[in-house]
Amino acid sequence: MAGKNVIAVNDLNFDTEVVNSDQPVLVDFTATWCGPCRQIAPLVDQLADEYHGRAKVAKLDIDESPETARRFQIRGVPTILVFKGGQVVDQQVGLAPKTVLANKIEGAL
Repeated sequence: MAGKNVIAVNDLNFDTEVVNSDQPVLVDFTATWCGPCRQIAPLVDQLADEYHGRAKVAKLDIDESPETARRFQIRGVPTILVFKGGQVVDQQVGLAPKTVLANKIEGAL
């Protein structure tokens, strides 16, 4: 279950919520069957709360939105992409501490 400030994105709303956003967006590409994804999920939820109003935090289930996963060549989950101005400006593949993810958002602000 995503936190209250996490935006659920999918193939239909990805461009609206992420690519066309006027704020930086951290997107967690995830899957329900992925153990490491479940480990990183609470960190992503915390970041959504901490950066609310300054940056967006979104989650995309790769099984429910395969087109977007293919578009960004997601080969493994969890993968974190940070977007700014519609472009990927940073990424993290696999588990990472919250501080690493926060630094990626800070770099895009």
